[in-house]
Order: sequence, then C-alpha cells, then structure tokens
Amino acid sequence: MSEEYDAELEALRRRRLLELQRRLLEEQRRAEMEQQIQAVRKAALRQILTPEARSRLTNLKMVRPELATRVEDYLIQLAQAGRLRAPVTDEQLKHLLALLASKKREIRIRRV
Repeated sequence: MSEEYDAELEALRRRRLLELQRRLLEEQRRAEMEQQIQAVRKAALRQILTPEARSRLTNLKMVRPELATRVEDYLIQLAQAGRLRAPVTDEQLKHLLALLASKKREIRIRRV
C-alpha cells in the first residue's frame, strides 16, 4: 500500500511539474510576443511622429495611458491606410488630442 501511495504521489508531482513548466513556457511566449508588438508600434510611431510629438505622446502616456494608446492606435491606422503624408508635428498632435479628449463622456452623480 505504501508503494502504491508513493507511486501515485510521484505521478501527481510529475504532472504538476509538467503543468507548471507548460504554463511558464506559455507565459514566456506571451511576453515575447508582447515585446515584439511594442517594438513594431514604437518603430511605426518613430516614422509617423516628429521628435517633439513623440515626446508629448510619451508624457501623455505617463498621465493618461488609455488616451495615449487610443492616439497611437489611431495614428498607426491612418499611416497603414496611407492617409498620413508627412510626419505628424507637435501642433497636429495637440489638435488630435483635443479632438479625442473632447469626445470623452462626462458622468455626473447627483445625490438626492
């Protein structure tokens, strides 16, 4: 009985170890893919934006990351569609930020 118990326990340990190794490998793959995606986005934005506009977008990312991501996505989509001719300047980026920020819904809670 003790040998059966030991064998069963060892089998459970092996399965658990294999499962943990598989999860670790999946997580590493996911992290590598995320890094590749970020590198491609960064390279695309480097071509799309002037250095001043990139600096503004980086600062915005620290304060409002969701808005910065929306702006990045929008600019990348425009560039892929061929609708951006020249690099986006800081003034153009300010205008775009004003447009996207104004679309934000304002929620008010009234207490009675």
